Order: sequence, then C-alpha cells, then structure tokens
Amino acid sequence: QVQVVESGGGLVQPGGSLRLSCKVSGSIFSIYDMAWYRQAPGKEQREPVAVITTSGTTNYADSVKGRFTISRDNSKDTLYLQMNSLKREDTAVYYCNAEEPIIGNDYWGQGTQVTVSS
Repeated sequence: QVQVVESGGGLVQPGGSLRLSCKVSGSIFSIYDMAWYRQAPGKEQREPVAVITTSGTTNYADSVKGRFTISRDNSKDTLYLQMNSLKREDTAVYYCNAEEPIIGNDYWGQGTQVTVSS
C-alpha cells in the first residue's frame, strides 16, 4: 500500500523560509511524477504549486516562481519544497501528490499546515 506523508510545516514570519518534505513508501518512488498542491483558508479547491516529473522537469505556479524550489531525492524516496520569501498569501495546507504517468494512479498525503504571519 502506497503511503504519502508530508512534514515540515509550521508558523513563519513574512519573508521567512520553510522546507517541506514528502516521504513515499510502499512503492518505487522514482516511477512517480510528484507535485505539491495547496488549499488556502476558505478555498474549496486545491491549487497546484509545483511539479517535478520522473525525468526531473519542473514547473511552478506563477505565484511562487522565483521563491519556491521543488526537488526530489530518489535514493531517499523523498520530495522537497524549499519555500523562501514567504508571503501571507502562501498560508495554506500543503499536500503532496504522487502520480504514476500513463496509468494515472495517484496518491495524496494528509497535508501539512503552513502559516505565514507576524
């Protein structure tokens, strides 16, 4: 059974940094395209933040370009999101998603809360 577990969220002041981690177990991590999504307070939909494919290609939402960096370590079965220059509008629950290309199976973590506030 595939399990996806996020960690690293917390409270940070505007302009600060956080690094989120996402550990995948129960499967072969390297076969998944990985992504971070977030759901802001009061919003019904999760929005994509950043994606990294099995080949290492990355893509970012316009709102986080230049501030966030997604990376993966296949040897540790772990995905990361380095978040710098955080803004209040980055406050959200951040979710990790693992999707198997072509087949389409995907798995979600339980989310980790990021709060940007002074």
